[in-house]
Amino acid sequence: MILQGKRVDLPSTPVVHRQVEAHARNTPDAVAVFYAGERVTYAELNARANRFAHLLLTRGHGRGAKVGVCLDYSVDMLVAILGTLKAGAAYVPFDPAYPSARLQLLLSQVPGLALIVASPATAPLVESADVDIIDLAPLAEHLAGLPATDPGVPVTGDDVCYAVFTSGSTGTPKLTAVRHEGWFNLMNWLSLEYGLHSGSHNLVVSAFGFDLSQRALMTPLFCGATQYLMATRNFDAMMAYRMLTEHDIRVVHCASSTLYLLVDWETARGRDALARLDYVLFGGEALKAERLTNWARREGNTCTLLHQYGVAECTDVATSYDLADYRPGEHDIAPVGRPAYNTDIHLLDEHLSEVGPGEQGEICISGAGVGAGYLNGSGPENAKFTTLVVDGVPRRLYRTGDRGQVNEAGELVVLGRMDAQVKVRGMRIDPTDIERALGRLAGVREAAVVVTYTDSGEAELTAFVVPTGADLTEDDLRTRLLWTLPRNMVPARFVNILRIPLSPHGKVDRAALADACRSRLAGINSAA
Repeated sequence: MILQGKRVDLPSTPVVHRQVEAHARNTPDAVAVFYAGERVTYAELNARANRFAHLLLTRGHGRGAKVGVCLDYSVDMLVAILGTLKAGAAYVPFDPAYPSARLQLLLSQVPGLALIVASPATAPLVESADVDIIDLAPLAEHLAGLPATDPGVPVTGDDVCYAVFTSGSTGTPKLTAVRHEGWFNLMNWLSLEYGLHSGSHNLVVSAFGFDLSQRALMTPLFCGATQYLMATRNFDAMMAYRMLTEHDIRVVHCASSTLYLLVDWETARGRDALARLDYVLFGGEALKAERLTNWARREGNTCTLLHQYGVAECTDVATSYDLADYRPGEHDIAPVGRPAYNTDIHLLDEHLSEVGPGEQGEICISGAGVGAGYLNGSGPENAKFTTLVVDGVPRRLYRTGDRGQVNEAGELVVLGRMDAQVKVRGMRIDPTDIERALGRLAGVREAAVVVTYTDSGEAELTAFVVPTGADLTEDDLRTRLLWTLPRNMVPARFVNILRIPLSPHGKVDRAALADACRSRLAGINSAA
């Protein structure tokens, strides 16, 4: 089964920063960035990025180099990113929201790192790196003496533009490289398919290290719009909502769990800034549609919710679905839609043969968005990038490890991870299926299910539940779940909590939940 995206011609040099240079020429006085009350025009941003690019080139860090960026959201962050791209190099985000120990591990996984751009606030986090760490502020006088003109370094669509870390199945982070052509194709699709333009101003709400944040940072600049940045390292719902209220922001990209928080914030206060946006583009984890339904159907809500699917290895987004078409009674799981431009979705069996219509298979991606592979891996992980012959033509393919099928309407539906199933009491179970069932129960606002282990090493399921009102009892939840789930899928225990913890990327932090469960059980056992 193959879903084919629309074929759209790209320029001979599909390079994102060329778009920014064009805006600097055509609309030099338009505001490119708003941060902490400061407004920077396209002409100013382009000139500052050019000077930084010339600095990198004078140090020998041009085409093919890798430049680390460890900065809080700021104008300097965008200057460093654009300047790196203009020099022909690729940037690597080192998220200052991460603990220092985590950053040390990531630093050890970057082969041939040239230098790191940091600030006095973030430099201590990466001081273990065996490369130069530079701060743009003290270099201001030196940078002012460098050319403000575009460096004109030849960059092709096959060159790497950035590399981000994604979790490795072995516990070692993987550094996946994205090509300029894929990044350009993504933004070109978003602008053409959804009409994004110079008025499609954006607010960044996700952590810098998240793959989603890379397109969130650059898409408004690709379109000639204004990028709004929050003066905070970690997501702050109150600050985000205040900026949505005070500024003409039209677009937000975020993880599903971050959207739930914004919806809750708006609903609790009876406001409508989120509902008046043009678009929220979200995804990254299994959708809990019941968290959005009432808000989305509220009178006067004009915001289009785009439920999207993709992986970091393939430029972040591969498919998109307008959630306005979702009807819970007709769909058990909300689809993630159809492919982006120049992108194909393949559903394959374990032998890489196509499955039939309606059958389940592994979701594989081919086309412009497929990345350059893992920069720090040479083992089985790189085998996920492979070649498939389609109609006699070899196609580069990425095996996502996700399980899916195509519904009768021709929309992709993601069913879970191929490797997420766990064996509990002799049966294979996907915890996501249980979360969906819990989310449909009256009185349950949100739920997350994690696998825990008894002292004897047997796997059990623990459900963490956020109630809409008073705490829910284990007996009540268990009884109601038995109406929809087989007994072996009903969790061994249920825990009421105030909120589901989120990772810096805005996704459900399952590791934190598992730790909380272990601590709770340890406390119960010690008390006994």
